[in-house]
Amino acid sequence: MLSAVIAQRLTVLNAYRKAGTVLGYMNFGAEFAASVWVRQALSDAKRVLLPKVNRATNELDVYHVTDLQRDVVPGLWDIPEPLPDRCDAAGLEEADFILLPGVAFGRDGSRLGYGGGFYDKLLARLKHRPALVAAAYSLQVVEDVPQEATDRKVEWLVTENETIRVCASSGRNG
Repeated sequence: MLSAVIAQRLTVLNAYRKAGTVLGYMNFGAEFAASVWVRQALSDAKRVLLPKVNRATNELDVYHVTDLQRDVVPGLWDIPEPLPDRCDAAGLEEADFILLPGVAFGRDGSRLGYGGGFYDKLLARLKHRPALVAAAYSLQVVEDVPQEATDRKVEWLVTENETIRVCASSGRNG
């Protein structure tokens, strides 16, 4: 299973190993099966945060989850989301490592999502510099990804075949 290979490659990044709190996502459509990585992060005793669409603000709220079976249910577009009744709200500033979704990625760290802008808005709220990482199947790595001024590039792009350091501006090492 390619997702298991990618998840394992993510866990050997120094940024992941050093992180106490990680923000992940539950996949949708053709995205990397992030639930494999989320389960591994829970097993590694990481504090795991997952997003939930806030329909009032059209932004992502972040919650601390401890058990995917009990804490997560299908939400908007049937994407699994945390249950606010079971999960504590968390601050975005707690995340040391953020795994970002997408459907296409450039070797320059650019990423293309489904067009809702949810993660662009989430990243715009960051007041600190966590590691920004994307996981993808190698066929999702393309030559050119359209970018807008508000788009943030990732530092690392991890596929089943390679780990690409795409943006070294934060001074982090793998």
